[in-house]
Amino acid sequence: MSQRVIVTGGSGGIGAAIVRRFLDDGARVAVLDRRAPAESTASVFVAVDLSDPLDTRRAVGEAVETLGGVDVLVNCAGIFQHAALLDISVDDWDRVLDINARATLVTMQAVAPVMLEARAGAIVNIASMAAKHGGGGEGHYAASKAAVVALTRAGAQEWGCHGVTVNAVCPGYVLTEMGADTRSEADVAAWSAKSPLGRLGIPEDVAGVTHFLASSAGGYLTGQAINVTGGMIMH
Repeated sequence: MSQRVIVTGGSGGIGAAIVRRFLDDGARVAVLDRRAPAESTASVFVAVDLSDPLDTRRAVGEAVETLGGVDVLVNCAGIFQHAALLDISVDDWDRVLDINARATLVTMQAVAPVMLEARAGAIVNIASMAAKHGGGGEGHYAASKAAVVALTRAGAQEWGCHGVTVNAVCPGYVLTEMGADTRSEADVAAWSAKSPLGRLGIPEDVAGVTHFLASSAGGYLTGQAINVTGGMIMH
């Protein structure tokens, strides 16, 4: 039986690569995003405002109903803002934390009853290297991704006895449209030099690890925050 997968933020960037990886494996994939995928790659598309908890629960419920259940949840939706600590407003903080952290909690809560009843399931939350490395110039983003790692560990501890695994992936520098307006060619060269592999990540790097964690091969991993950073972070 093919996996039934929900991917938030699956319309572009890393999320789209994750969707393609699952589809290549024969999964049925529901994409939850504010805009439809550019390509007709998703099995199901559900428009959602992840800053609205009620709409988020509605969208997850619709996806589960359409798929006939859910085996995998991948939380990939996220927003980024570059700002010094002294310049982060309360509105900035709320916007980043609402999408990156609170929506992760809400989607986990929405799928958990289905997975717990089935006594099986895998949740993979896309965090960030910033959750471990710190957040100079992006404190609210780093805080939101550290919260994602904490939620991951809490879910792993509470739901493991029901056969549900919960893991996080912490990508490093991956060139996508998010953050494109804040980086230069010099930035890209400097970031590449931080990796022992001498390159930045591509969305497929993250997609491969995500797929592994949701597969039977990754079934004995839970509560982990796995770095996909080309060696920039090694703990």
